[in-house]
Amino acid sequence: MTRSSPWLPAAEALALMQVRPQTLYAGVSRGRIRAKPDAADPRRSLYHRDDVQRLAARAQGRRSSEAVASEAIQWGEPVLPSAVSTVAGGRLWYRGQDACALSIGATLEDVAGLLWECAPPRLSSSGEATERDGLPALQAGLRALALRAAIDPPSRGRSPQALRAEAAEVVGTLADALIGKVPASAAAQPLHARLAAAWRRPRAAPQLRRALVLLADHELNASTFAARVTASTGASLAACLLTGLATLTGPLHGGAARAVQALVRQTEQSSADAAAREWLAHDRPLAAFGHPLYPAGDVRCAALLEELELPPAFAALREAGERLVGEPVNIDFALAALAAVHKLPADAPLVLFALARSVGWTAHVLEQAATGHLIRPRARYTGPAVAQD
Repeated sequence: MTRSSPWLPAAEALALMQVRPQTLYAGVSRGRIRAKPDAADPRRSLYHRDDVQRLAARAQGRRSSEAVASEAIQWGEPVLPSAVSTVAGGRLWYRGQDACALSIGATLEDVAGLLWECAPPRLSSSGEATERDGLPALQAGLRALALRAAIDPPSRGRSPQALRAEAAEVVGTLADALIGKVPASAAAQPLHARLAAAWRRPRAAPQLRRALVLLADHELNASTFAARVTASTGASLAACLLTGLATLTGPLHGGAARAVQALVRQTEQSSADAAAREWLAHDRPLAAFGHPLYPAGDVRCAALLEELELPPAFAALREAGERLVGEPVNIDFALAALAAVHKLPADAPLVLFALARSVGWTAHVLEQAATGHLIRPRARYTGPAVAQD
């Protein structure tokens, strides 16, 4: 069979299409591939090259799009366009501004204004501070958002101005629940000052402020993507933030600092080297070391740690961990260290993370609402075979 012939034997057709013989025969029976008997052997068929190549190109296109989409979900290229933030050149940028540079003097309210594209809002609920009723901060925050999500109007069909005004109240509701009661003199202050007052750690205020700014947004991380999916349905702002907060609680996201605290306790009981080796021996990645978006090191971590003197156990764990895994510490390590240095509550890293990231979630929710598009990816089915026409 010469290359100039418009007809292909089955072997060449199958090689081009990369399919099973049944698929080739189905293409013939459906009239998609022209076929004729092979003059040299009437028991065999020949298949038209143009038809085979056309179907092969379609199949390759489907395989390529599936592969790209699948890889994009797992630390690949961004799956949604966004102007809110990005990591580029090893730096974190909020609408084109260096987040680490902003953290030197900005407040979370300032960053909210930047990300929401408005004047810095007062992040406070419209009513009295939410009572925790003895609940831990995280439970109080989830409950407060759930109560609002059940009654707040949907985001779809409302103006950006109306949504921004409501966003300041929703974030304020979450802040009231996470922070709890504060002295009357601190009630109208920025969130970092309210946190410092609630935790009775006024000297920690500057570093709390910086941590909140550094954590405000981080591209399409898991909780932000979840919040955007919720926003794409037209759900209320409170429902979107509730989705983000629920996702943040996972140990691979906002709960990572707890693993650092556990490692530090093991370090204090034995040694940093022994703690790290035991952790790795149980087939657990060493918590808070390395970050896929920062091959040279998490710049947020470096910015936060430059003003902290690490306690001995943290310093030893950092040295042992970086030596064993070959990756520098990340922001989760810095949050755990910040809490230890200032003797903050054990849940302080998660509270800081949730409070700060609520500003970023809101920015993405506003951006998604403006598109009016539903986020609805398809699944690549891997279950039992199904009948096809």
